[in-house]
Amino acid sequence: MAKYLLLKHYRGAPAALNCIPMDQWTPEEISDHVRYMQDFAARLEGTGEFVDGLALAPEGTWVRYDGEGRPPVTDGPFAETKDLIAGWMVIDVDSYERAVELAGELSAAPGAGGKPIHEWLELRPFLAAPPTITE
Repeated sequence: MAKYLLLKHYRGAPAALNCIPMDQWTPEEISDHVRYMQDFAARLEGTGEFVDGLALAPEGTWVRYDGEGRPPVTDGPFAETKDLIAGWMVIDVDSYERAVELAGELSAAPGAGGKPIHEWLELRPFLAAPPTITE
């Protein structure tokens, strides 16, 4: 089995076909979208392919280490950042082809008007082992 991360972007990805922003959806459209995501995750729990997933708020803060004994440096929040992660899901599947199949299915979550979003999802494999260092 191989683990993959499915990333949903607020923006920064290629435009979806049904790209009306969620803040312009009706409460019913939002409920339908969330239900689709929950049903998708529940189905993958049943097959043993679901690991975890959550939605994220659009705002965030960049943080970095600033030296021994000094507080971390922050710069943010970054609501204007061009690439914001909306949410993520980790799946554990038998093959890359299965990961692509599931990402395609998740891309069909309903949006405005109840029509599939056809959004782009970023599919990233987890490293199976740490990179080797050669000297």
